Amino acid sequence: MNDKKKPVILYVEDDPDYRVAMRQLLEAHGYDMAEAASGEQGLRVFKETRPDLILLDLMMEEIDAGTNLLRALRAEGNTAPVYLISSVGDTMTTLTNAGELGFAGVFQKPMDNDRLLAVLDARLKPQTT
Repeated sequence: MNDKKKPVILYVEDDPDYRVAMRQLLEAHGYDMAEAASGEQGLRVFKETRPDLILLDLMMEEIDAGTNLLRALRAEGNTAPVYLISSVGDTMTTLTNAGELGFAGVFQKPMDNDRLLAVLDARLKPQTT
């Protein structure tokens, strides 16, 4: 990651209202956001932008679109952390270990913006000592 440019976060989400809200939040806190409305579009945008971190909605046009996109990203050589966003609730975290699937973590909808920003800052902003 180049320290001179803002970190780029790819947000893959089929709900346009969530994308608008996320863009406002991220850009207000010093991040650039690339977006996609589907898994297929997400893969295309990933190839174009090579983001520093990816936020990925679990259920989009198909129930397993999020996990399918994660596999495709791996096949493309992605090394950026990928966080799963789920509206399924605690059932998702109980039934599935997100780490086993290859996700860096899970955020539940509605997202806690302070928690999200704390994770992003810890992962992407240079630490000062």
